[in-house]
Amino acid sequence: MSIASGFIAKATAVTADDEARRESLAIAEGLKRRKAGLLDELIVRYQHRLLRYLLYLTGNREAAEDIFQEVWMRVLVHGGQFNGRSRFETWLFTIARNLVIDQRRKRTMSSLDELIDGAGDDDRSMCFEVAADDPTPFDRVSNLEDREEITAALLKLDTLHREVLVLRFHEELPLEEIAKVTRAPLSTVKSRLYRGLAMMRPNLQHAMARSEEVA
Repeated sequence: MSIASGFIAKATAVTADDEARRESLAIAEGLKRRKAGLLDELIVRYQHRLLRYLLYLTGNREAAEDIFQEVWMRVLVHGGQFNGRSRFETWLFTIARNLVIDQRRKRTMSSLDELIDGAGDDDRSMCFEVAADDPTPFDRVSNLEDREEITAALLKLDTLHREVLVLRFHEELPLEEIAKVTRAPLSTVKSRLYRGLAMMRPNLQHAMARSEEVA
């Protein structure tokens, strides 16, 4: 990469960050003033991402949909608590994650660290197809066969590693924002990301072989 190209890429990233910051502050102000129609706009914009995150986190469609409704109730009631210092989706996913933990605690689990999948067949029976108007960055570079294979590989991971991969590659959250959602040190987030990728690799032989053929 040339010096000019590197400068342009860096300037673009800064501009995107500034835009995201301004947008978050605008949402925070709107929620504080209970701006008419804002909640509906946020639901339309983020509903697919939120439900997808909950599906991957819970492994159960019924539970994900129940928590999905509760998340938006929390936004309606406590929206004034969002200060705009982080991205709105970071705050939204944090609410969702806390509700998942609360639900698990009621089932005698004490934290998300104990959310290890595979306890029952029901945890694997749901479908991960979530309709959305716009494809995620992951969808745009993956064909249907690859997405199905990668989803299956993700489901074989424990929840903590799966969560970081979903937030990073599906939602394109920066590592610092993922650390806020998961309430984990940045070093822990990086470790989970790298370990998660390493654990997925043996289950992605066909997808990797296809990508090498294309290259």
